Amino acid sequence: MDTEARTAEEGSSPPRRDRESGGWTRRRFVGAVAGTAAVVAVPSPAAPPADTEATRSAPGAAPPPREPSGPRPLYVGTYTSVDGGGTGIGLASYDPESGRITGSGTLTGVPDPSYLAVHPDGRTLYAVDERQDGGVTAVRLADRRVLGTRSTGGAGPCHLSVHPTGRWLLSANYGAGSVAVHPIDASGALGERTDLVTHTSPPPGPGQQGPHAHQVLTSPDGGHVLAVDLGTDTVYTYRLDPAGGTLTEAARARTRPGAGPRHLTFHPGGRYAYLANEVDDTVAVCAYDPRSGRLRVGEPQPTGSDGGTNYPAQILVTANGRYAFLANRGHNSLARYAVEADGARLRLLGTVPVGGDFPRQIAFSPDGRLLFAANQRSGTVTVFRVDPERGELRPAGEPFASPVAVCALPL
Repeated sequence: MDTEARTAEEGSSPPRRDRESGGWTRRRFVGAVAGTAAVVAVPSPAAPPADTEATRSAPGAAPPPREPSGPRPLYVGTYTSVDGGGTGIGLASYDPESGRITGSGTLTGVPDPSYLAVHPDGRTLYAVDERQDGGVTAVRLADRRVLGTRSTGGAGPCHLSVHPTGRWLLSANYGAGSVAVHPIDASGALGERTDLVTHTSPPPGPGQQGPHAHQVLTSPDGGHVLAVDLGTDTVYTYRLDPAGGTLTEAARARTRPGAGPRHLTFHPGGRYAYLANEVDDTVAVCAYDPRSGRLRVGEPQPTGSDGGTNYPAQILVTANGRYAFLANRGHNSLARYAVEADGARLRLLGTVPVGGDFPRQIAFSPDGRLLFAANQRSGTVTVFRVDPERGELRPAGEPFASPVAVCALPL
């Protein structure tokens, strides 16, 4: 959710996303039809390789390198209910050597697919339907068929992730301030929701009217599920029942009031994590205890925005754990950090222009050699070569035009 629109939107209902700010504004919503077949503008490719290494890397960290072998799939999330928005999930491919992106059509039948994730076996794509009647949709990649949509039980789901076991889909409802769990069957399709947890305490932070769950992810050890809530300035830790798919709170960590935490990523060592705070334009190093799931939030640190209007979005860590990169919306840059003391410290190295406007989300390619930035306002995806030994980023290829690009998922 984008802070600059929040003042105008508080107290308004029902909402929608606005193209310029990404904020919620008034609009009538039409629900998605579950299980409809997708219309694809180009022939469907073979499914991606099953071994995506997703179960062997920390969330937000690039997996160990592998040799590229020809063009790779790229999926682009957008908003379909805004002027100038897309009509579904953008289909493209990228060259692992040059970073060049080539478009190949659109996967329709998924409304407002603003965030995307892939199953660990590489066969199924999942998307949030970021609407008032929020949903999550499964797409079989072999033939790009929509397998069905399930309700998240809350408004405005903006993030989702697959549990490392591949059995559960976790989603965060921004508008409702809740976290949902759905079972995943052998085909990759979603079952009925098994749990819905709403963040009712602590009270909302300064300037907030309620809870706003912005991210949900699994810890590297697999023992806990963490939910980042911008509205309550809190990161909640849960235990997931592996049999029933229910969540039990284990701990919670408060940021300073008004920080507005948005996105968390773990260091590959599993003992530290890094938190991007959208509202107060900071990042923080967090100590993590795998046994209890307790997170301890450190002191706020700069984002490289030089004090201008800026909303940090997403932070990533290289697979070797030596560098971190932060997307800055407003400053329109990628901040570079050296990771020191085995993950316990971040040192700002500087910023690199992102080459687009309002970088909403960033992602590594599976081999960790490329970084993709989805730039919402310019409607582009920009690509950078990553030097994991020196922490340098160099532009690769030309910006790829895609309507209201808010998520790029390279496979």
